[in-house]
Amino acid sequence: MTSTSATGTGVLDAEDVSLRLLDSAAQLSYDPAEDVAWEEELDPKLYGLNPQWSTLYGTDLWNEMSEDQRILLTRHEVCSIMSTGIWFEMILQQMVLRDQYCKDSSDSDFQFALTEIADECRHSIMFARACTKMGIKAYLPRRMSIELGRGFKALASAEAAYGGILVAEEVLDVMQRDWMRGEDVLPLVRTTSKIHVVEESRHMTFARQQMRERIEGKGVARRKTSALVVAIAARIIVSNMVNKGVYAAAGLDTDRAVREAKNNAHHHMMMRTSSEHLMAFLHDCGLVTKPAEAIYKRLHML
Repeated sequence: MTSTSATGTGVLDAEDVSLRLLDSAAQLSYDPAEDVAWEEELDPKLYGLNPQWSTLYGTDLWNEMSEDQRILLTRHEVCSIMSTGIWFEMILQQMVLRDQYCKDSSDSDFQFALTEIADECRHSIMFARACTKMGIKAYLPRRMSIELGRGFKALASAEAAYGGILVAEEVLDVMQRDWMRGEDVLPLVRTTSKIHVVEESRHMTFARQQMRERIEGKGVARRKTSALVVAIAARIIVSNMVNKGVYAAAGLDTDRAVREAKNNAHHHMMMRTSSEHLMAFLHDCGLVTKPAEAIYKRLHML
């Protein structure tokens, strides 16, 4: 927090990030219950996400699929990504609440943290309703990932916690900026993506500021540990974004689909594109060490 007081009046520094974010939230926030056209019929010819973001786009299997299969696959993929988003937003909320526990409620950091939690609750409900509207049940992370997430939300703190938050937000942000502009994407997905992009931009700014403050002046050992924790969090998040069940739901051979998705050079390139700003920021914070770099490369984020 960078606030200062003058003669007891609580005059805030003009550079106070959280105060500016609170002002932004007051001026531009959404209510998904009212701002999404939930009753609108789904056009059977429109995708769940831009085809270029499908894990199979550009593969031999993609070329063999019918148009109906491609549409169905992308709808299941976007619901898998939304389900992963809900899972991590629940982790995020618990970490932020724990971080702000018994802190000064007059502090703008505290107030924006609670504003972010309120946003995330609405986002999770919005994603759940979108999946229900598409007739697709939630895709849950793998059991091991669920347990690792349980440990992460209970133990991660400071720059490691906010780093994990930033990973999830940044990668999804780039994807959704494309989806919200996709003319061949369902209006339901375009609108929910727009809402998420606008409000998550404030969350990312807050996470970056928290990371800068928490890592400033810390020693090499602390940075190495945090770098590894953030990279492991990235692995858990990214590896669970698209559940392999989406392939069976689209009538595909799951083993073949998983194999082709794993070796899909086009999707690897898209992942690197979505991670560019994140990787640059982590480098600036000294949080990309050799072990962390190896994990990011395996995830095709570098």
